[in-house]
Amino acid sequence: MQVTTVGLDLAKNVFQIHGITQDGEVAFNRPLRRAQMLSSF
Repeated sequence: MQVTTVGLDLAKNVFQIHGITQDGEVAFNRPLRRAQMLSSF
């Protein structure tokens, strides 16, 4: 499964990251704290 689109909802402390495959299926949808943001990409 290869993620083709990544969405990012910016907030003060907890961000929401959402990935979608080329077929339109949700690959992941999870919250991230500010400290985890750089390591997840």
